[in-house]
Amino acid sequence: MKTLVIFLHGVGSEGAALIGLARHWAQTLPDAVFEAPDGPEPFDMSPHVSGHQWFSVKGVTAENRAARVAAARPAFDATITTLMAKHGIDDPAQVALVGFSQGSIMALDAIATGRWPVAAVVAFSGRLSTPDPLTPSPTPVLLIHGRDDDVIPYNETEGAAHRLSDAGLMVEAHILDGLTHSINASGSRLASAFLVRAWTAGLQI
Repeated sequence: MKTLVIFLHGVGSEGAALIGLARHWAQTLPDAVFEAPDGPEPFDMSPHVSGHQWFSVKGVTAENRAARVAAARPAFDATITTLMAKHGIDDPAQVALVGFSQGSIMALDAIATGRWPVAAVVAFSGRLSTPDPLTPSPTPVLLIHGRDDDVIPYNETEGAAHRLSDAGLMVEAHILDGLTHSINASGSRLASAFLVRAWTAGLQI
């Protein structure tokens, strides 16, 4: 079965920053195709950075973040729909979302709201910004975070794991010692193995 892995980059970055993971995952996921789109908006925090964003973090607070995520949903959904159509896929169960930082926020929101019942979500260095009540799709979730992350604290992943588990999802979480706000080889291996299980061992609940 053809499967599609969609990488979702962090704020101020671009899809090219994550697509390198595909080279490492292709052997364990031989039936997968990989896409790493740029976020729909230009990064608005510096005129000298030519990256992209899923939503603006200019003036973002814990109180207004959820509203910004909600406002970003139409463009995010259009991106996923376009990529599925490009590869002739109409079943979200053939899709996995792999996010980093802001990309993880969007991926977790996609399942927490029930909009995208995808096969799996991997969230590196993210947070769950979707407010309660959660109405999740039945998607297995892998959360990976560096204990030394000074951009998004690792307790955001711990909180997301509790909330998603309480909402009925199967969640696996790893806090990696010595890791900052980034993806390392250990996290990459955990993620690729998780996706293999999601598609070949019936992880979906």
